[in-house]
Amino acid sequence: MAATMAQGLGEDQREDAAGVRGGPGYVDHEDSKDCILEPLSLPESPGASTDLEGPPCVPCIFCEEHFPVAEQDRLLKHMIIEHKIVIADVKLVADFKRYILYWRKRFTEQPITDFCSVIRINSTAPFEEQDNYFLLCDVLPEDRILREELQKQRLKEILDQQQRERNDTNFHGVCMFCSEEFHGNRSVLLNHMAREHAFNIGLPDNIVNCTEFLCTLQTKLDNLQCLYCEKTFRDKNTLKDHMRKKQHRRINPKNRDYDRFYVINYLELGKSWEEVQLEDDRELLDLPEDDWSDWQEYPDCAVCLFCEKQEETIDKLYVHMKDTHEFDLLRIKSELGLNFYQQVKLVNFIRRQVYQCRCYGCHVKFKSKADFRTHIEEAKHASLLPDRKTWDQLEYYFPTYENDSLLCTLSDSESDLTAEELNENVPVISEDTSKLCALKRSSVLNQLLLQECLES
Repeated sequence: MAATMAQGLGEDQREDAAGVRGGPGYVDHEDSKDCILEPLSLPESPGASTDLEGPPCVPCIFCEEHFPVAEQDRLLKHMIIEHKIVIADVKLVADFKRYILYWRKRFTEQPITDFCSVIRINSTAPFEEQDNYFLLCDVLPEDRILREELQKQRLKEILDQQQRERNDTNFHGVCMFCSEEFHGNRSVLLNHMAREHAFNIGLPDNIVNCTEFLCTLQTKLDNLQCLYCEKTFRDKNTLKDHMRKKQHRRINPKNRDYDRFYVINYLELGKSWEEVQLEDDRELLDLPEDDWSDWQEYPDCAVCLFCEKQEETIDKLYVHMKDTHEFDLLRIKSELGLNFYQQVKLVNFIRRQVYQCRCYGCHVKFKSKADFRTHIEEAKHASLLPDRKTWDQLEYYFPTYENDSLLCTLSDSESDLTAEELNENVPVISEDTSKLCALKRSSVLNQLLLQECLES
């Protein structure tokens, strides 16, 4: 269309058009690459940056300096050196950024001396060498109220986060010890680690930011660091053996980095879980004339050697194994004359064979525990123990399951004997003291004493 219009122009008109092309509003094709085809705007405030947003920052109370939230100590150092202001008990401030922004606004409204205590240093020195520092602390009612409000707001945010995690059914996590994957709620993974690996970080309802907590622990293990003593080892197998033998499958309670993952640390301003727990213990100790008549002890449930059956008392468990599996541990202990350590070896041996689905009576290995239990019941091999040299080995001093409560109930005392054994009439032969003088004269001790005197 532009070409058609150009052909219809006269010579004069073409000259005029040529003049227009060379006019001030003409843009040559070679210069078209430098054209700006989008609107531009200047920064709204001087010194503003057009870079992408970085990590969240906290401004200084008095100047325009900004510091990352993670570098809080740098900001405090800056305010002490440059502005001579000290904030007391900074660690007790629930939200440091909001706290700073609040006082930054207040100091623009009133002089700092209306809020802060003035501390004069070098008071005995000449006036020009003296210096004043300002202390901002919760002695000031306004500061105390601010800290309490920030604490309440933080507690509300934590409780809301905890409730979301409790109701979350889209959780996905991997066990740190067996790499098994879990889906659904976070409690499934936490209960698995507590039950199968004796690794208990607390009840799921007491934990907040669970995903971050598990990632923190996993990072330590990936760095070959023990979770309890926090020592570093050369390889993963050495770390696993260390945590198993030293019973270090737990977190270090003195590591304050874990406090933010427990709701109890957000309940009271300026108090850790240890202080809250200590106060509860003091309240219990202060109760006069405690009545323990309604005390109910929670027994440790012991698990059967051959199935998943649990009983609250060891006597019930013995009866269950005897009636269901025809395995009488008390009878075996009595017939073989087993002491405590030999009983431990036997229990650990049976536990390992059952875990491996291997019958110790006929040495047949099965594909599943269900097949193994069916074979044990049909073949009556539960009481068919192998030779003592098979299970009386040092390796069976170590428990197959670290939380095996049955091992804690074993004993070689007479209290474990059955009623029939206790009622048996065991003959007792007393010493004949009627001829005590003749016994003294014919005693072999006289000959030994005489021989010793002759040798000396």
